[in-house]
Amino acid sequence: MSRDIAKSYDPGEVEDRIYDFWEKGNYFHAEPDSKKEPYTIVIPPPNITGQLHMGHAMDETLQDILIRWRRMQGRCALWLPGTDHASIATEAKIVEAMRKEGITKEEIGREAFLERAWAWKAKFGGRIVEQLRKLGSSCDWQRERFTLDEGCSKAVREVFVRLYEKGLIYRGERIINWCPHCKTSISDAEVEFSEKDGSFWHVRYPFKDGSGYLELATTRPETMLGDTAVAVHPEDDRYRDLVGKTLILPLVGREIPVIADEYVERDFGTGVVKITPAHDPNDFEVGLRHHLPVINIMNDDGSINENGGKYCGMSGMDARKQIVKELDEQGYLVSIEPIKHNVGTCYRCHTAIEPRVSKQWFVKMEPLAKPAIEAVRSHEVRFIPERMEKVYYNWMENIKDWCISRQLWWGHRIPAWYCDDCGEITVAREAPSVCSKCGSKHLHQDEDTLDTWFSSALWPFSTLGWPDQTEDLKYFYPTNTLVTGYDIIFFWVARMIFSGIEHMGEVPFKTVFFHGLVRDSQGRKMSKSLGNGIDPLEVIQKYGADALRFTLVTGISPGNDTRFSAERVEASRNFANKIWNAARFTLMNIDGHEVQNCLPETLTIEDKWILNSFNQLCLEVNDNLEKFELGIAAQKLHDFIWDQFCDWYVEISKIRLQGDDKKAAQNVRQVLCWVLTKTLALLHPFMPYLTEEIWQSLPHEGEALVVAEYPQYDKNLSFPTEAAQMEIVMDAVRAIRNRRSEMNVPPSRKAKLYIATAQRAEFEAGTKVFERLASASSIEVSDSFDLSGAVTIVTSHAKIYIEMDELVDRKAEISRLKKELETVTKGYNSAQAKLNNEKFMQKAPQNVIDGVRDNMEKLEKRMTLIQSGLSALE
Repeated sequence: MSRDIAKSYDPGEVEDRIYDFWEKGNYFHAEPDSKKEPYTIVIPPPNITGQLHMGHAMDETLQDILIRWRRMQGRCALWLPGTDHASIATEAKIVEAMRKEGITKEEIGREAFLERAWAWKAKFGGRIVEQLRKLGSSCDWQRERFTLDEGCSKAVREVFVRLYEKGLIYRGERIINWCPHCKTSISDAEVEFSEKDGSFWHVRYPFKDGSGYLELATTRPETMLGDTAVAVHPEDDRYRDLVGKTLILPLVGREIPVIADEYVERDFGTGVVKITPAHDPNDFEVGLRHHLPVINIMNDDGSINENGGKYCGMSGMDARKQIVKELDEQGYLVSIEPIKHNVGTCYRCHTAIEPRVSKQWFVKMEPLAKPAIEAVRSHEVRFIPERMEKVYYNWMENIKDWCISRQLWWGHRIPAWYCDDCGEITVAREAPSVCSKCGSKHLHQDEDTLDTWFSSALWPFSTLGWPDQTEDLKYFYPTNTLVTGYDIIFFWVARMIFSGIEHMGEVPFKTVFFHGLVRDSQGRKMSKSLGNGIDPLEVIQKYGADALRFTLVTGISPGNDTRFSAERVEASRNFANKIWNAARFTLMNIDGHEVQNCLPETLTIEDKWILNSFNQLCLEVNDNLEKFELGIAAQKLHDFIWDQFCDWYVEISKIRLQGDDKKAAQNVRQVLCWVLTKTLALLHPFMPYLTEEIWQSLPHEGEALVVAEYPQYDKNLSFPTEAAQMEIVMDAVRAIRNRRSEMNVPPSRKAKLYIATAQRAEFEAGTKVFERLASASSIEVSDSFDLSGAVTIVTSHAKIYIEMDELVDRKAEISRLKKELETVTKGYNSAQAKLNNEKFMQKAPQNVIDGVRDNMEKLEKRMTLIQSGLSALE
């Protein structure tokens, strides 16, 4: 075994080599093992169009921490990876590439288009998988799945047929969300709302009999081309006598009735509403209740169709402008009121959504939603943080039927066939040869594909072999933990829950751990438009994967967003370097010595202190990970390694390592090596590359840290009494160092310590520690001392005196402090003058004023400290 490591840590040299070592060792692979308890996570499958971004990096880091921790605990840990075919995004990229070639998908046909799509997937689909490897993701790559692979496709067909046979999938004409850019329907969950400037156009609709008009307001005047009624509230006295009368639709001339419906809000606007059943979901429901005609006035691209009369062929916006112009010219337009309102847009391309009536396939949601709601309410599925339950309930309790058909070619084609002779629909797992009703062989399959989320809703069990009852499915399902962003609670989390209950008879996972978004240093969402996105791969190349991972997890809490900055990554890199240097120190001091990975029989007070601290850390980190407090666990690991191990124990160990007692030196080598090795294991899930590299150079048991035992609390390593005694000495050292720093005494200047305390044994035992870490030339311990003029340092357990002349050259220090006081006072007076200047206070920006005020407060505190120092010297 080599005990040599490089002078400095080079992630670029280490990471690929270590990852290759892990893969060749087959350490990420999991097989059902009756002797082990399973722990399963299925990856939220990234799109094959995807490029690793900070959201992915956060998501995968958290999953990897959990899976590595459970693997090291001895669980049969499966992290199942895969990718999503991403119908809309992938098809859009292929269509755009074809556009540049001057061809369309309609020109080449479905079969040729799908050949191109699969070729595109083969070329680009594995890109994000390789990027996940760079991050250190310990997925079981032998089990990698794809939502369009043969097994997932079989599961999709099975689910569709089962739901259809139960009457939970149906085909019907309803209002759907239509994206004119993507030219497909999208579900309610895929509509993003944003506040935009708009208008209320107030328009008069005249009565047929010439007796007057009704005034109403609309935000979309172009849709009036499809109006089939005007509605008022049945209890609105203003309009009660007008119900049943006939209006003439302006510009169109169509006769439409005045109807009464409770949908109308009497106190909103004029209390009169135009009803356009083909282009508004609420109007559609009103139309059904009153048996109104449904007139679709829109083409797939959002332009006006032949039902729009003379406006046919115009874009929606052009038609709006022309209609408003003509309404004004003909005296129908009353006024235009500027407003701000929420506009629904496509979550993919951000084009404004057009509600339109369309014949589509739907899933009946109410029967599926009820048991899914109960599963969360009963905590059969636990949400971390719990507040996410309210969001879930709000959506699930008000859920509408799910439109699952998409007007795309890339995806799971709907397993429904239509008879060209009798019109019968046959839904089947395999293509039928004849019509089930009339026996005709003239059949054609539905042209549409299924919503991408339909297949990913089955991900926790389709990836394990369902509908076949495989050993994997029996052993690894239900999965344990789902890690995901809170932004896809509707898209994916809810759909997996009701799908698992419906098809497996039990929930798909026990816990959902929601993390927040990664924002920039100013708290803004990362986006292309702001130009504030950060490429994780560039961060990895510059700082290393471990630095990125530790940055992403430090300071986070479930469900809350986190801020990312280069300064934080640099701090994580410095932490990695600190560990590397502590390892080099340990290796240099054990080189040439026979050091076993075990503790010596004889332990000093400082040994027992570090072991007690490490033991407590094991208890707390495991507890934090159980509670999904990964950010807290990371901070505790950082503080223990940086402060207690590196800054204290390593420094104290030098006393024995450099002393004459060979047995004592050997003992401290054993403790150093043992604590470092175990601490690397504790840190491994967070910083896997660095820890594996160092661990391999230290004395250890086993072939790889990735499968080593995760440290647990051990009552035999609990030394509370000795730890408390050591803390007494450490508190005194800190106090002495702080006072010397305030007085600008260099560490090289030694001074005798006089320690007055009732706990003489503890302080006398710490003599060597004071000499090394508190620059003591010697110490004298007694119950009390009478030393006038000495510097006095008070801790909770002692009074410590240092004679002034041993610390400083009194005359030189007085001179230096007076000069510093003069400079600080000048700065203070200048700041005070600015704040007393009316012109400055009126013209200067608030942030500048606040900066001057903060600086003045700091200078005032510094003046007080200097004056205190002068008083002690004079």
